[in-house]
Amino acid sequence: MTQTSAPPVRTDLPRSDRSWHLFFGLLLAVATIVFTLWSLDYIGDGASRVILLVAIAFGLFMAFNIGGNDVANSFGTSVGAGTLSLKQALVVAAVFEVSGAVLAGGEVTDTVRSGIVDLEAISLEPMDFAFIMMSALLGAAVWLLVATRMGWPVSTTHSIIGGIVGAALTLGLSTGAGGWDMVQWGGIGQIAVSWVLSPVLGGAVAWVLFGAIKRHILVYNEEADQKLREIKQERIAHRTRHRQAFERLDEIQQISYTNAMAQDAVTATRPDFDPEELESDYYRELRAIDEKAENLDAHRALQTWVPLLAAGGSIVISSMLLFKGLKNLHLNIDSAGNFLIMGMVGAAVWMAVFIFAKTLRNQNLSRSTYLLFSWMQVFTASAFAFSHGSNDIANAVGPFAAVFDVLHTGAINGEAPVPAALMLVSGVGLVAGLWFIGRRVITTVGTGLTSMHPASGFAAELSAAGVVMAASVLGLPVSSTHILIGAVLGVGIVNRAANWSLMRPIALAWVITLPAAAAIGAVSVLVLRWLF
Repeated sequence: MTQTSAPPVRTDLPRSDRSWHLFFGLLLAVATIVFTLWSLDYIGDGASRVILLVAIAFGLFMAFNIGGNDVANSFGTSVGAGTLSLKQALVVAAVFEVSGAVLAGGEVTDTVRSGIVDLEAISLEPMDFAFIMMSALLGAAVWLLVATRMGWPVSTTHSIIGGIVGAALTLGLSTGAGGWDMVQWGGIGQIAVSWVLSPVLGGAVAWVLFGAIKRHILVYNEEADQKLREIKQERIAHRTRHRQAFERLDEIQQISYTNAMAQDAVTATRPDFDPEELESDYYRELRAIDEKAENLDAHRALQTWVPLLAAGGSIVISSMLLFKGLKNLHLNIDSAGNFLIMGMVGAAVWMAVFIFAKTLRNQNLSRSTYLLFSWMQVFTASAFAFSHGSNDIANAVGPFAAVFDVLHTGAINGEAPVPAALMLVSGVGLVAGLWFIGRRVITTVGTGLTSMHPASGFAAELSAAGVVMAASVLGLPVSSTHILIGAVLGVGIVNRAANWSLMRPIALAWVITLPAAAAIGAVSVLVLRWLF
């Protein structure tokens, strides 16, 4: 392949899409106005209204671009596989992303979540701290917008870290309050390691998982489907041969043979009939053909392996929700309780998928495979969306809430409260961003890097979830965005259809994410201090 950028995306909108544009535009405008009115009352009379308005603009701009890049990246496999349409993905994102943000997003957030820049080591005025956070939001958001327009899925966490590093360093050096020692360069080194470690881990796990799925399920089904087609052709040939033989019989022979076939038709419907009771060659041969189909057991892989795969996947996804998605709710469930919940979820999913697979026994085999993996992929996409809303939206909310806290209290605090209104408006901005600008990243992830099927999309999503969880437990420096891209490429390697030419600019974008956001953040903090 010679493709070096995402495939072209339609810019002409059908009438129905124009109405969706209008709806989300109005929703974002109304949410912004209502939130602005609420925030004017929240911060009180002592803070600058102009700075507040600028902070709101930067914060929502960041949330908008997270939706266009990070959320689009998460749903790219589902849309590319045909499991969800863009509008269905939007609905799922709206429900689960916003629910995750509002229900499990946490009541407080660290004001400097990354720990990359040691702002406590220098003497900062509260407003200078606010300017750093605002500049970080703008630097990250502008870079995300550029990457999204190019169709490059990049890390929002690395973007916001770059913005903070650039703004903090620039302010420290320009005022003499701090220098290069403000930056924890070991943390920057870990980010560099994640550029390689994340996609390699995601790709390796997806290669193993999808390789097993393809070998034990998809290839088995293809071979079974081919044998079923051969049996179908054998039935057609059998019917044609006997019809021609019947036409060569005289009238008396035809009457006698018809009576024998009529009696065999009744005999064959009895559940306990013996094939030796059949009198006509037609039904004896047809019975032999039917026995071939029964002995083939075409749906065996779907009934054996898919329920086990779904159960294992549900355990991984439920662990992600318990240990990451719901961690801010402080449910106070001990480790034994968490493992019991995961076990119950796995058993329930196994039973449900096994029953569902049995109900599809009389359906077309390829259609049955598509339906089973589509349902499982919708489940993983929904869980991903909830976990993403509860955790990764903090990339927008953390600095946003920090600025609000400075304006509200006039001081720098280690933790800042996160009002529900701020979470809700950020969620609206995130969903609006997915709709307005997310198509290019969805195209890259869903079809650009490799072609997707519900089975391969499910494998990529589940592999990414498993690696994210394992990395969290082991403390490895990884990026969920890079892991998912690596998983998609792992699927492409199994199918020998990975688009490496498109991966080259994406990898370059990962490398320049931090310095690009840092440069924009550096300029922004100087402009903000000059203006205010």
